[in-house]
Amino acid sequence: MAGLQHFGYFFSRGFGPQAWGRSDWDWGHDWTKPDLYQQSVRALEQAGMDLVIAEDAISLGNPSTLDLRIRQAYGGPKHDPLLLAPYLFAATSHIGIAPTVNAGFTPPYLAARQFATLAHLSGDRFGVNVVTDTGSARHAGLAPLPHDAAYDRAEEWLQLVRRLWHSWGSGYVGDRSDWHFADGDALDAFHHEGAYFTADGPLNALPLDSDPIVVSPGGSGRGLGFAGTHSDVQLALAPLSAAAVRDYRARVLSAAADAGRTADALRILFVLKPEIVSSAAEADRVVDASRHPSDDDLRTAAIAWSSDSETDLLALDLDSPIPAGTFGDHVSAGTIRGLVGDTPDAPLRTLLERKARKGRVSSREGFVGTADEFADFIEELGADADNDGIIFSGDLHPAQVYRMLGDLVPVLRRRGLLRREYGAGGIRQNLFDF
Repeated sequence: MAGLQHFGYFFSRGFGPQAWGRSDWDWGHDWTKPDLYQQSVRALEQAGMDLVIAEDAISLGNPSTLDLRIRQAYGGPKHDPLLLAPYLFAATSHIGIAPTVNAGFTPPYLAARQFATLAHLSGDRFGVNVVTDTGSARHAGLAPLPHDAAYDRAEEWLQLVRRLWHSWGSGYVGDRSDWHFADGDALDAFHHEGAYFTADGPLNALPLDSDPIVVSPGGSGRGLGFAGTHSDVQLALAPLSAAAVRDYRARVLSAAADAGRTADALRILFVLKPEIVSSAAEADRVVDASRHPSDDDLRTAAIAWSSDSETDLLALDLDSPIPAGTFGDHVSAGTIRGLVGDTPDAPLRTLLERKARKGRVSSREGFVGTADEFADFIEELGADADNDGIIFSGDLHPAQVYRMLGDLVPVLRRRGLLRREYGAGGIRQNLFDF
C-alpha cells in the first residue's frame, strides 16, 4: 500500500493570458494583475501542494512563427514569473514557488543575489526551475549553443550561484552585544573565470540558512545526468506506466549515485494533466468523442505543436508525411519524438489525430477518469514504482485549479496519499519531511 506522496502544480503556459479562448475567461480576471494568481495559489496551498513551478520562455520564438504563436496567445506574451513570486508569497504561508530562470540568460551574480533575496523574503519558500533554452540567446546578444554545451554552461552557472550563496562562510556574526555584524576576513572574495562566466565574490546579500531548491526539467540523457548531479526536484515529463516510471527513476538515481548523492537527496515528480469527470460513463463518452476529431480539433493540435516546435505545421500538407528538414536545429529530439513517435513516415493528419485522441486512466491508456480512478492510478505508482509524487499541470487560473483538483483532493486525503498539514519549515522541509 502506498503512503504519502508529494504533490505540486506546474503553471504550464507561464505568466501569460490565462484562459484565453476558453469560457473561463468570462470570470473576468485580469491576467496582468496578481489577484488571479494569488487566488489560485491560496487554493493550491489549501489543497496541500508542496510547490508551484512556473514555466517561462523569454522569447516569442523565431520570426517565421511569430504570428502563429501569438494569434491565439499560445506562445506569448509572457511576463517574468520571478517578479510574480513575491505576490504569491504574500498571499500564502507554506507553499513553495519555483519560477523558471534561463541559466544562460541571467548572469550568475545577479541570479544569486535575486534568489537569496527572495529566499529571505519568503521564509525559505523560494526555488528555481533551471532551464537551458538557447533559442532566446539572440535577444541578449549571445551565441546559441548545442544541446550538451548548454548543459555545460548551466552546470558552471549553478556551481557559481551556489558558491556565491556560500561566500560569507562563517563571516556573519550578528552579535548585538558589541554591534559586531560580520568578519570581512572570513568572506570568500574569490575570482572566477570559467568557460562561460566571469564573476567575483563575495555576494552582497545575507547568507542563507539553506539553499533554495533547484528544479530541472530535462529529459535527455544529459538532462537526467544534470538532475542527478545538481537538482533537488526533477520535473519528469515521461510516460506514466509503472514500468516507465521505474526506469526513469532508475536513470536519475544512477546519475545521482555517480555524483555521490543518495536517493534521499532529490525528489522525482512526474507531470500529470488529468481530465476528471463525474462518472465512468462520462469518461467513456469523452474518450469516444476524441476518436473522431474535427478539422478544428486537428487545427488546435497543429497550433500547439507548431508553437512548441517553433515550426509552422499549418503550412504542411495534412495528408503527407512531414518533409525531411522541416524542423530546424533549435527543435529538440524530444519535441520531435513527442509528435512523430515511432512513425515518422505517417501523414501529418494521422499524427495530429493521434495527439487529439484520449484514453481512460482506468485502462492506463490515457488521462480521462473519475477522481477515484486517478487516486487508484497515483496509489499504484507509489506502491509499484516507489514514486515520490505528482506535479499536476495546467493554467494557474482559479477555475481550472478547482476543476482539476476539487473532487480529487478529498479522495487523495482519505486514502492517505496527500498531506493534511505542513511542517514548520520552508519548501525544502516540505519536500523532504517524508
